[in-house]
Amino acid sequence: MKAIDTIWKLKNGREIPSLGLGFWQVAREDAERVVREGFESGYRHIDTAIAYGNEEEIGMALAKSSLPREAYFLTSKIPAQIKTYEEAKQAIVDSLTRLRTPYLDLMLIHAPKPWSEMRDPTKPYRYEKENVAVYRAMEEAYKEGKILSLGVSNFNVSDMQNIMDHATVPLMVNQIPCYIGNVDDEVIAFAKRNGILIEGYSPLATGQLVHHPEVQKIAEKYGATIPQVCIRFVYQLGALPLPKTTHKEFMESNAKIDFALSPEDMAILKNISFRRMPTK
Repeated sequence: MKAIDTIWKLKNGREIPSLGLGFWQVAREDAERVVREGFESGYRHIDTAIAYGNEEEIGMALAKSSLPREAYFLTSKIPAQIKTYEEAKQAIVDSLTRLRTPYLDLMLIHAPKPWSEMRDPTKPYRYEKENVAVYRAMEEAYKEGKILSLGVSNFNVSDMQNIMDHATVPLMVNQIPCYIGNVDDEVIAFAKRNGILIEGYSPLATGQLVHHPEVQKIAEKYGATIPQVCIRFVYQLGALPLPKTTHKEFMESNAKIDFALSPEDMAILKNISFRRMPTK
């Protein structure tokens, strides 16, 4: 079976396509076309967020699609700055409305802290009670059938443990930056021990890896492109890759990852020195 057609299972038994199409930095004027061309290219997993500002256009594309709702997996995220139960409840309603869908397959808390505080060492407050409150709003929507799976994004081990200590619905996903030269072994190991799926966003490091000479050398060895090696690397880690592109030819090429990197090449790629990109 091709990687793009492979289905993985979440902790609650729900199925999730193992290759997604990311919509971070996809302009509103492109979003509707990208959904259509993504479906034409075989993708059945759309990953967006309220903060991306393109939910409405994605919703228009989904409404026009001939695919039945159950044929694709749809993810959105509650903005990082929303840290109250009431705001989270409203955000879920608004997201469903913009996306023109009766339910989301997955909803994530976009980050444990507001973006302005994520990398500021002078602001150590972790928003633990607030994240539990947001997760509680998601749990209620889950029990109402409006969200079918729950998760987080950009959470470290202590952030995940905090949610798990208070959850009535299991934590199922953590979406983190994951790419060649940037693998968080601690978070991935913790997630694996607890049955939490890791989704790896920006597997090409927002394009910063496409000219890397060491990656190019390995790509040539496999007769693959650099993006294919980058995406395959994340996939082979056991994480779910979420590549983003607005070009159909690249969508189709990015899905062709049906080759196996050797353990030696995986180790080389994992240890490549590379500057980390910002979180999204």
